[in-house]
Amino acid sequence: MRSDFPRSGRRELATAADTQEFGWRLGKSLEAGDLVILDGPLGAGKTTFTQGIARGMQVKGRVTSPTFVIAREHHSQVGGPALIHVDAYRLVDDFGAGSGDPLGDLDALDLDTALEDAVVVAEWGGGLVEQISESYLFINIDREAIAQDSGADARVFTWSWENGGE
Repeated sequence: MRSDFPRSGRRELATAADTQEFGWRLGKSLEAGDLVILDGPLGAGKTTFTQGIARGMQVKGRVTSPTFVIAREHHSQVGGPALIHVDAYRLVDDFGAGSGDPLGDLDALDLDTALEDAVVVAEWGGGLVEQISESYLFINIDREAIAQDSGADARVFTWSWENGGE
């Protein structure tokens, strides 16, 4: 990831448009080989955020939830890396069957692009896919904290770059 995006932080986002805008800013900073792990409850905004990432990366295709297809690959319109958008829980559950090898499970999908030449965004990835990269960006999306305090539909995004080997 290029240095124009903070390596860690916290941000409250009030709307889906804010979520996509934040994703767009991140997407502009991502580079081939980056792994982004999104964690949060159902309806937290993981796919909405990934739509913004895709816009920032300038990739082709409509970004929708990968739940039913396990993974989608979106190729760049501008010569940049592809975006591989994956439902990590389904990937490991359907293909992993306890294999403990998420990298092999992703390879089993027979994607057109090698993982080191793409950006991988893994929804539901916490605790499942960290080992496919030496470092990764972990993003937690919490919609409960603000809703309990104010009744608002905002989300709290917290993120940090982590080392997979440590």
